Amino acid sequence: MSERTPLLHYRLVSSVNESEQPSPPATEPSEQVPGSGGSPRKQRSSPQRPPQKLSVFFGVVIPTLLSMFSVVVFLRIGFVVGHAGLYQTFLMFIVAYFIISMTVLSVCAISTNGALDAGGAYYMISRALGPEFGGSIGLMFFLANVCGSALFVLGLVEAILSTFGVPEDVTVTATALQVLPSGYWWSLLYATAIALLCLFVCLIGAHIYAKATFIIFLVVIFVLLTVFISFFVVKPTVVTLPGSVVNMSRFPTTANFTGFKLETLWGNQWGGYTLDYTTGNMMTFASVFAVMFNGCTGIMAGSNMSGDLKNPSYSIPRGTITAVIFTFITYNLLSVLVACSCDRVLLQRDYSFLGDINVWHPFVIIGVYSSTLSAAMSNLIGASRILYALAKDDLFGKVFSIAKRTSRGGNPWLSVLISWFLVQLVLFSGKLNTIASIVTIFFLLVYAAVDLACLALEWASAPNFRPTFRYFTWHTCALGIIGCVVMMFLINAIYASASIAFMLLLLLLIHYLSPTSSWGYISQALIFHQVRKYLLMLDVRKDHIKFWRPQILLMVSNPRSTVGLITFINDIKKSGLYVLGHVQLGDLSTLPSDPLQSQYDSWLSLVDHLNIKAFVNLTLADSMLKSVVLARYFNDFERAQVTSPPSSTSGKVFVDVWPVNLLRPDSSSYVDTCSLFLLQLACILNMVRDWRKAKLRLFLCVEEGRSVRGSEEKLGQLLKELRIKAKVQTVPWDQVVALHWQRQDGWSKKQQSQPPDIDTDEDTAGAVEEENEEDYVNSFPSNATRVSDDYMSAVNRLILDQAQPPPAVRFLYLPRPPADTRRYAAYLRQLELLTQDLGPTLLIHGITPVITTDL
Repeated sequence: MSERTPLLHYRLVSSVNESEQPSPPATEPSEQVPGSGGSPRKQRSSPQRPPQKLSVFFGVVIPTLLSMFSVVVFLRIGFVVGHAGLYQTFLMFIVAYFIISMTVLSVCAISTNGALDAGGAYYMISRALGPEFGGSIGLMFFLANVCGSALFVLGLVEAILSTFGVPEDVTVTATALQVLPSGYWWSLLYATAIALLCLFVCLIGAHIYAKATFIIFLVVIFVLLTVFISFFVVKPTVVTLPGSVVNMSRFPTTANFTGFKLETLWGNQWGGYTLDYTTGNMMTFASVFAVMFNGCTGIMAGSNMSGDLKNPSYSIPRGTITAVIFTFITYNLLSVLVACSCDRVLLQRDYSFLGDINVWHPFVIIGVYSSTLSAAMSNLIGASRILYALAKDDLFGKVFSIAKRTSRGGNPWLSVLISWFLVQLVLFSGKLNTIASIVTIFFLLVYAAVDLACLALEWASAPNFRPTFRYFTWHTCALGIIGCVVMMFLINAIYASASIAFMLLLLLLIHYLSPTSSWGYISQALIFHQVRKYLLMLDVRKDHIKFWRPQILLMVSNPRSTVGLITFINDIKKSGLYVLGHVQLGDLSTLPSDPLQSQYDSWLSLVDHLNIKAFVNLTLADSMLKSVVLARYFNDFERAQVTSPPSSTSGKVFVDVWPVNLLRPDSSSYVDTCSLFLLQLACILNMVRDWRKAKLRLFLCVEEGRSVRGSEEKLGQLLKELRIKAKVQTVPWDQVVALHWQRQDGWSKKQQSQPPDIDTDEDTAGAVEEENEEDYVNSFPSNATRVSDDYMSAVNRLILDQAQPPPAVRFLYLPRPPADTRRYAAYLRQLELLTQDLGPTLLIHGITPVITTDL
């Protein structure tokens, strides 16, 4: 057995905090929470979070649709087609949606890789790239949403005053509808009233916000339908053009809505850039593209609501992709209808022409008001959620601590108030034409950071990064980053450079001032990935004595009394490998947890304090903190033949997983640390390119009288949370367990029939002692469980009976070896009976948590 079963020490890099203490394999059935570091808990000991209420449609689709539409769909479609022409308009939309689609793919990947909390894009970035990037980008995203909300509020005020406001030019005669006073203070008053309305909706909670946006969504969709219908039912007409800031004599005062005509389409095919009648600036491809791209920057509106969604990992990908596809189709279809029915002068000189040609002119005005109000609310509630997430993470100390407060329903009302107050301050600036570009650049910087986060996770190749959304690669992430950066500098190179500098400044401040986080740092995973790559490049055959350097292991008992020695050895290592070792006597099996784990931080602090370049390795005797893999029947294993089966066979490859301790038939728990470790390794194998076509089969052992469906659903839910694709197969094993209990009863009766006092000779006493010793061996791993050879053979036959078709490899649960070395032979005999004729088999014993459901 020992010759055919090499004992492999398998060390894994875990995403769990180093400060956490790994629990030993459970010897009693206890349920564990995936992602909690593998620590056992009772089922009802954790407090319940407030229920999240918003569905895919109300929480993601509607906010994203309304944010992407805003006023562009009503006021800027004609502007784009009029200057760029139909063909260049198509090109602009394709390029713009290609850029945002790359970011959407990254958002979908990160959001389906674990539990997503409040904060949306900030939460994704911070948990992937660490607190420095997350905090700096999160603060900029918060400010962008604040300025965006103020921008839309002022835009709504300008739209209202253009219809109902008294003209400031006294030479212009006011109409009957123009009754509202105009001016800076009046505009500020109207903007404040609109901001208070948004505040009222957001203070009540996400459910009222969802209902309000749903009503606005219905209004916007209805207005869009009237716009589309108007192209077909409104007769050709002459439209009076509005005034211009440029010389009026150079432009006509009227233009034509021709209806569908081939001549009109031909006239609008190619670009015809000219002066913008509202600013007097000459339009170019870049300037028109920048204006159009503003209508594509609302893709994070649904992600910002992550803390208020029923299932963020399910809702965000489906809702965001749905909204992107819908807006892309709408924009392009509307562009075609505009190019076929409106002459170029109308498109270039009247940005509100859709109202002039509508079946009822006020419809478009209502659409503009509704979409702008919705965008203002969306940015306000998004800003509050980002601020709340920043406050919870304590990245800025006490600065945002008050923003943590929530109502009984979980609404961060104080974050809403702070966000509204900042919006009100921005409203004092009046016109926000310059801030509009900064807001767009901030949004693009956030999108680039999301792509960078996804790219880093993909490059790090961490086993726990296995999103259920797989339609992305590192190429899509890189293209998203490049596209966002190019757009930033295309819109405004000065603002783009300033925003990047501001982000770097925040990054440095957070790096030096914020406490260490417990999220895990992607930089550490990337460093490990690179170090591993370079270590593999080392070739001992190329070593030469002239490049020799010392490799020193210094055993330290008491670091306080050996500081001088530590620093002296550091001086003589000459860029060699330097390891501080410490051994503490103890038996891990008699302790509740490893006492050395809590000492690592102190040793690392000592290394930092002494300013030496050394590694630290702490060891508790009778353990090395190593997970163990026992391999059997791999002598004749042919990887190429297994992963590429011949066409004459079914062509399917299976990997069988038995995540239950088969030596403990009285315990059918499959959620202890060892079981989760086993599942993780099987999943890693399935992630390798040559094994991706393999199907995981997970076997659930059940007994008669127990709820099969309940256990199967529970296991299925666990696999879903762990993002592991496997087929669960129930295996009845009543007859096998019966052998175990017969052995138990026979052992108990034998003990009862043994006289309390019996005179025996030495040989008889020795025989009795040997028999009791054998019973003790079979009782492994606890005195309450005793397994016989018949039971082990029956379990072996049970495993073989389920192998139809036979798997390429099996993963079995390896119980902890006995502490007494005299029991090793019996322990190995049981394992040999268990694995007899199973083919390539891995018996796995894991002692550290290696799997998580957190992002």
